Order: sequence, then structure tokens, then C-alpha cells
Amino acid sequence: MTRLFHISDLHFGLEDRAALGWFETCVRREGPDAVLITGDLTMRARSHEFAAACDWIGALDVPVTVEVGNHDLPYFNPVARFFYPYRRIRGIERLVERELDLAGVAIVPLKTTARAQWRLDWSKGWVTEKALAKTLAAIAALPAGTTTLITAHHPLVEAGTRGRALTRGGARALTELAAHGVAAVLTGHVHDAFDLIERTAAGPIRMIGAGTLSQRIRSTPPSFNELRIENGAIDVRVRNIEAVPTPDMQITDVPPDALPPRAPDEPVAPIHAVPSVDPPVH
Repeated sequence: MTRLFHISDLHFGLEDRAALGWFETCVRREGPDAVLITGDLTMRARSHEFAAACDWIGALDVPVTVEVGNHDLPYFNPVARFFYPYRRIRGIERLVERELDLAGVAIVPLKTTARAQWRLDWSKGWVTEKALAKTLAAIAALPAGTTTLITAHHPLVEAGTRGRALTRGGARALTELAAHGVAAVLTGHVHDAFDLIERTAAGPIRMIGAGTLSQRIRSTPPSFNELRIENGAIDVRVRNIEAVPTPDMQITDVPPDALPPRAPDEPVAPIHAVPSVDPPVH
């Protein structure tokens, strides 16, 4: 059995120190095979925020993979954003990432961020043809029978959460990933957990979203996903600092408006996850 901890949206600069300390304790006590981080290490991509994130990740002392989130691109420096937007995050990846040796399981990244877009909100997701082609090529190179997990920052289609990704090219990417036999797509960005099945023209594909370990909570307390993978089957448990049961932490269904809406004022799908109040911490 392979056991993975999936975390996202740490937002160093506005991190939740209690949540990070709780997660560190879980890692030390339980020793997962790897920790997968699906973006937004920082709040504003400042050098001291990346340094703090790097120190924290290094102290976990387990194999780690890191994807880039929209908050990890330069925020205050337009020259850096346009000419070398990934320099700091790639530097962090080189420092903290360790090669994963997972029997029968592969983690393949998919970039969903962009330095600029033809819309006002550049925080939203975008799967370019180049990014998708790179991911599909990596999948094609894997041995037959590998359980393949994709790690990205933005949900590829909407998942009923309060936060929205509005990922351009996401539905097309999901269809291609389903056609290539991907077991699940792991994402962050929306700060609430989900474990959903999206139907595509190439068949169903699983979407698994992690919550946040920052102060920027939305509908649920700080949390991470524990994934147990055995014989191709994936079991997901949402672990949270307030010990809320997994079903109450997760969105229950892909909403009817799963594709990005054309009108910016289209209403958001209702939130189904309901956090409980002040249970004991475990």
C-alpha cells in the first residue's frame, strides 16, 4: 500500500502556524511515503515567504513534490512576472523535491498557471496546449499498469466550492487525461476539499481537491488529504485540525455549471460542506 499526504495553499506570509505544526506532527508520527503540495506555497511570492516555505518543507524529512500556484508568481514586480515568473518557485523545487519511489504509482505534474491571460483575473487556471502535451508525454512514458495521479494547482472544472478556478482548457484536459487512463487529478486553489467524479467524452475521471493550511479558510477548517492506494484503488480521508468527519469536509457533487461560465456574475453553486464547531484536536 502507498500512503500519500496531499496538502495545498500553505500561503506562507499568511500561514496558519497551528495548522502547520499539527501537520508536521502527523508526518513525524505516521511517516507517509510522500507529501504532495499542489501550489500556493506563498501569499505574494516574496523571497522571505519562499525561504520560510523551504525551511518548513525541508524539516518534514519525507519525499516531497511541489507544484506552482497562482500566488507563487511575482505579484509586485511586473518585469519578473513577464520575463522570469517561475524563477523563485523552480528554485524552491530544486531545493526541496526528492525523487519519488512509489511501487506502481506515478505522480505527473500539470501546469495550470499563466504569467498573463486575456481576462482581468490572472489568478484563474489555464491549461495551455504546451502544458497538456508535456503531461501527456510523461504519462505515455510510464510502464503499463501504473496508477497515475496528476498534480495541478487549479481544479480543471468547477467543483461546487465557494472559490472558483474557471480553468480555461480544463475540460479538454480532463477528457485527455481520462483517455490516458489517469486515476485521479489532485488540485488545490479553492481551499475546500472534494472527491468527485467528472464524466467526460473519454469516460469518468476522479477529481480530488485539498483544503488549506493557511489562515485563508473558506467553508471548512484547515485540512489535508490522506490518500491510501492499493491495487489501483484510492481511498481518500480528509484530515482536519478540528476533527470534522470527512463527509462534512467534502463537496458532494459536481455542480451543473461545471464548465467555466461566460458571464462573470453567474451565481456560484451552493456549498454543501458544513464545518462543526470546536471539537477536540487529534
